[in-house]
Amino acid sequence: MATTREQAKAAREAKLDELHERLTGAVEQLVSGEDWARALAFAARFRTRSFSNTLLIWEQHQAAFESGHVPEPFPSYVAGYRQWQGLGRQVQKGQPGYQILAPVTGRFATATPADAESWRRLSKGEKPRAGEVVRSKMIGVRPAYVWDASQTAGDPIPEPPAPKLLEGQAPAGLWDGLAAQVETAGFSVVRVPHEGMIHGANGMTDYTANTVAVRENMDPAAQVKTLAHELGHVLLHGPDADEARQHRGIGEVEAESVALMVGAAHGLDTSGYTIPYVSTWAARVDGKEPVEVVKATGERVRKTALAILDQLDTPQLDDGTPPGLDRDAAQRKAPAQAQASPTAEPASPRQATPSLEPAARPVPVPAVVGRGL
Repeated sequence: MATTREQAKAAREAKLDELHERLTGAVEQLVSGEDWARALAFAARFRTRSFSNTLLIWEQHQAAFESGHVPEPFPSYVAGYRQWQGLGRQVQKGQPGYQILAPVTGRFATATPADAESWRRLSKGEKPRAGEVVRSKMIGVRPAYVWDASQTAGDPIPEPPAPKLLEGQAPAGLWDGLAAQVETAGFSVVRVPHEGMIHGANGMTDYTANTVAVRENMDPAAQVKTLAHELGHVLLHGPDADEARQHRGIGEVEAESVALMVGAAHGLDTSGYTIPYVSTWAARVDGKEPVEVVKATGERVRKTALAILDQLDTPQLDDGTPPGLDRDAAQRKAPAQAQASPTAEPASPRQATPSLEPAARPVPVPAVVGRGL
């Protein structure tokens, strides 16, 4: 007869399998550029969570909306059960929690940190030996639950002011903030009068001259979106980005996706310039399934966009964390949420082939039959 511990382990593994199936299904729904753009705009609102957990929250909230459990189709703020209690709110009876993947960590010690083979795991309560360094490492994942604010009742949630954007204008300070990051990466920002000077494109990153050019004969909002696109190229692509160089579509999808997330975090609607060929490019990558490609792209994009946003001193939309909640502190006390490290890819110094942002919106490409995203 199975022990209680074995039963609990089996139940947890079954939940993890269900979560992974749910996640794969959510990714497979991203079969067009429009869907991809909506997913990234949503991820910009929940940018402190991993791309996988963002999709899990999105998919489960949609189901809760369709079943009448929540009044709006998109989440506002999400937090764990006790985190909501700490904010003076209580999850209402009968409200289903949204399952996410939470990290399981272990403590490891060594006297020679440079030797990867020397690290040993400490048991519960075990102290390191004299002269040893201790670090926590992720060793697995487990299911955890979060609830949307609309599923709770209690003290009012203070709403931070959202940035207001007039049509055609760029968010205040965004151009200067992005340009500063381009220059920090070792590139110069150049404004050119028209697209004819940069091969008919809206913008161009030249890895040989270390320049980022943006055409001026566009609205300020389009210019700043293009600069965010080119900053995505600067941070993600270069001579070491073999996959993006072999499959240009991956590089363009990543750069435009970074621009979408940066824009969405500032209330900038970039939906008029989408990436409808994402599913076809993902399907054409040899040796990988489209779902795998899209999931990998989503997490790279999220990390890069988060690193960009963290360095901007601009008014931004909230990130899905309830105001007043210190998620990091809550996780240190009870690690019940999953969160990825906001680490950007290093900027590549030089590459002969420049990256262009097409001046015209690409022609939509139909999804490959039988191979969804």
